[in-house]
Amino acid sequence: MAKKLVIKVTAGADAPERCSQAFTVAAVAAASGVEISLWLTGESAWFALPGRAAEFELPHAAPLPDLLESILAAGTVTLCTQCAARRDIGEDDVLDGVRIAGAQVFVGEVTGDGVQALVY
Repeated sequence: MAKKLVIKVTAGADAPERCSQAFTVAAVAAASGVEISLWLTGESAWFALPGRAAEFELPHAAPLPDLLESILAAGTVTLCTQCAARRDIGEDDVLDGVRIAGAQVFVGEVTGDGVQALVY
């Protein structure tokens, strides 16, 4: 089993099933004791803002706020620097526990020993 799982989610309300799958996998991995790092990019960047996850709806899926809360409690959630800038999202705007970082940090995470990476 991987020591660390890095998941990059690019989908948001524009592709709800793909988005939900990424958050579900991240939450299950965190609950299973796997070190998790979830990257919010593209349309998923909006979920770094307070209240935005609560607006997401997908029948027969776990509530996104619950998944995000469990990931934040057990792992790392990162908002892409460029994605944040394109949406005028600053560090003072994001949920507690969400960091903003760029490609250099992402590459450093996914090239570590024992790391598995998934992109949704």
